[in-house]
Amino acid sequence: MFKKTPFAAAALMLAVGTSFAAGEPVIGLITKTETNPFFVKMKEGASAAAKAKGAKLLSGAGKTDGDNAGQVTAMENMIAAGAKTILITPSDSKAIIPSIKKAQEKGVMIIALDSPTDPADATDALFATDNYKAGVLIGQYAKAALGGKPAKIVTLDLFPGHPVGAQRHNGFLKGFGLTAPDAKSNELGTDAAVVCMADSFGDRAKGQTAMENCLQKAPDVNIVYTINEPAAAGAYNALKRAGKEKGVIIVSVDGGCEGIENVGKGVIAATSQQYPLKMASMGVEAGVEYAKSGKKVSGYTDTGVTLIAAKAVAGVDSKDVKTGTSLCWGKK
Repeated sequence: MFKKTPFAAAALMLAVGTSFAAGEPVIGLITKTETNPFFVKMKEGASAAAKAKGAKLLSGAGKTDGDNAGQVTAMENMIAAGAKTILITPSDSKAIIPSIKKAQEKGVMIIALDSPTDPADATDALFATDNYKAGVLIGQYAKAALGGKPAKIVTLDLFPGHPVGAQRHNGFLKGFGLTAPDAKSNELGTDAAVVCMADSFGDRAKGQTAMENCLQKAPDVNIVYTINEPAAAGAYNALKRAGKEKGVIIVSVDGGCEGIENVGKGVIAATSQQYPLKMASMGVEAGVEYAKSGKKVSGYTDTGVTLIAAKAVAGVDSKDVKTGTSLCWGKK
């Protein structure tokens, strides 16, 4: 029985309104939202791979980041439509697990893209950026760019308990040479050098508000870590309004075209670029193989990360804005 919500109705129309050729593998892709450029590119990658491999792709998404109910409904609809592999970027790393288990009991292979579940082995496999490494890279860069000055750090995080948010945050601390939990922890590390921590939910407006609040506590901040580039743009707006944008180093993670452009403009000093198209393409290929041979993929596959910076710093390997632009996603 389908849940009678507007989202469910839309997903159901997609499922039953699509005809499948006999033997054609049916693969589902469920992203956190439909509008974030990262997930738009992921869908493009999945669509291209499905076309190349002769598979049918169904797609769905939550209304917002954190909309577990929307993702659950999309999953139920895809299974009813014959999907034997579902690729998902979990909005809620724990709440989605019961639905994943039900799907697996029906013989559906579940592959997490970008974001792991908690625990990570709840899915059959994970294709994702090494988010801890992404954090380490920008932490190393920020430390070198600061040039030995005492650090006063603001972190604009995702929200409590999310594995990706924790891994990037803790990796940043590690790269900066501060006390940090290891990559398996979903708790945000703290250090005396971190003068303010706030949740941005990866959103530009919320990132700006969070930065404004942190400036009240720490007006002399000189390093800002952000969970992603929209939050970084919001942080920069807040700093600019306060007349402090020139004295603060902002580092981030994503590698979208707008973010890379902001690296070139000096809004963001450096960002760790990840590759959503590759994640989705690999997921579709694994789904087609499962349909043909019954062989499931397992474990974690690192889909790569590259530090992009307008200005190189000694001792930290990075690529320039031109390289980042050639590999970015979203509008160019």
